[in-house]
Amino acid sequence: MGVAPLTVAPFASWLIAAYDWRTAMLVIGLVAWALLIPASFLVRPAPQPAAPSTTDTIAVPETEWTAAQAFRTPQFITLALAHFGCCAAHSGPIFHMVSYAMICGIAPLTAVSVYSLAGLSGLGGRLALGALADRIGAKPVLVGGLFVQALCVATYLAVGALGEFYALSVIFGLAYGGVMPLYAVLVREFFGARIMGTVFGAVSAFASLGMALGPWAGGWVFDTFHGYAWLYVGSFGIGIAAVAVALSFPSTRRLDPASLGLGRAAA
Repeated sequence: MGVAPLTVAPFASWLIAAYDWRTAMLVIGLVAWALLIPASFLVRPAPQPAAPSTTDTIAVPETEWTAAQAFRTPQFITLALAHFGCCAAHSGPIFHMVSYAMICGIAPLTAVSVYSLAGLSGLGGRLALGALADRIGAKPVLVGGLFVQALCVATYLAVGALGEFYALSVIFGLAYGGVMPLYAVLVREFFGARIMGTVFGAVSAFASLGMALGPWAGGWVFDTFHGYAWLYVGSFGIGIAAVAVALSFPSTRRLDPASLGLGRAAA
């Protein structure tokens, strides 16, 4: 995900310049098809845990969540709204990054490099923030990353030169790229691995709505006000709201559903 903007974006820009956008989309789609489908067959299933020894002390198993129980918790709603706000805040600036740089007088191919640098920084952010989350916990790293992301969005109002765009892309990429994997970590920590796919899929559905909102809102803002200022103002506000929502997510791992009144009998 971090390498793709560095490679595909310049390739797409060259295809558009040499042919047109339809040809570019067709070629990129065929390349993705040729790469992703064969690669998917190389994914191996996770190893099964070894059976416990009969000499080991038998531990009392934790009460497992069901998806229905998880979806009724404030914690799920909090995480889904935080992911929505996170994606709604950064998707508009990301998708309109090249257009905004061009409006500021940067040449098209150079403007694409601004986006590519942000994607490469996102690769570093995933590694750096992931390692930090392993040390101090996913929640504080998520909150900090969301706050830096919101500040970067607001900073777009003050940049215009190529060097400023490059510097901001590095920090912005580290922030938005680094926070994305942390939602899956929090889902697993709180709800467990057994229903992680279902719960994270639902959380990601909210994120997809946020990703769809930002580019559309940015286009509407530009067509209406002939500039991107209100896009960055609105995205900053949504980003700060995502920080506040993420702060309310509990730090306790895997509470018993019965303690929240979500036992099987209540289900």
